[in-house]
Amino acid sequence: MNKVLVSLLLTLGITGLAQAAGGDAAAGQGKVAVCGACHGADGNSAAPNFPKLAGQGERYLLKQLKDIKSGNRAVVEMTGLLDNLGEQDLADMAAYFASQKMSVGAADPKLVAQGEALFRGGKLDQGMPACTGCHSPDGAGLDAAGYPQLGGQHAAYVAKQLTDFREGNRTNDGDSQIMRGIAAKLSNKDIEALSSYVQGLH
Repeated sequence: MNKVLVSLLLTLGITGLAQAAGGDAAAGQGKVAVCGACHGADGNSAAPNFPKLAGQGERYLLKQLKDIKSGNRAVVEMTGLLDNLGEQDLADMAAYFASQKMSVGAADPKLVAQGEALFRGGKLDQGMPACTGCHSPDGAGLDAAGYPQLGGQHAAYVAKQLTDFREGNRTNDGDSQIMRGIAAKLSNKDIEALSSYVQGLH
């Protein structure tokens, strides 16, 4: 019983510390000026090859920033940009972008049926689950689990990420390799349809 109580108290203490060390959106606004060149001042990038950061989950954003800084996720355009930033800086930046609202694009009408079928139904005959399980039916993601928002994201960016996961060029999906496993079951046409569909999803 004492071991259980000690474990519970330690867990609560660690959780409390993690929450206390969270990001400050107001402080983050002053730290993201350089990000605006590619991602837009509010995180809604105009260029389809740069991801929209606005409205992404704070946990997901912080993980990506840490992975890019450490080299666990290679993003050539961001080489060296995060080197002089501490963990609190990254947390504040993630909090700022998470507090913004992502703009929504439009899907190609010719690809909607195929994209929706993949997003909502997966490819069960090949063991590929529906995207809704992790990214929610409206594409809002699951911040508590660190799963990103897809609804509204640029189709070109989503297509590149799915292709990179499929080809093993992006590997920061953890030991479970869940995204690499899913992307391996997607053809180029699947990726095109799925990416277009999520761009207009909200």
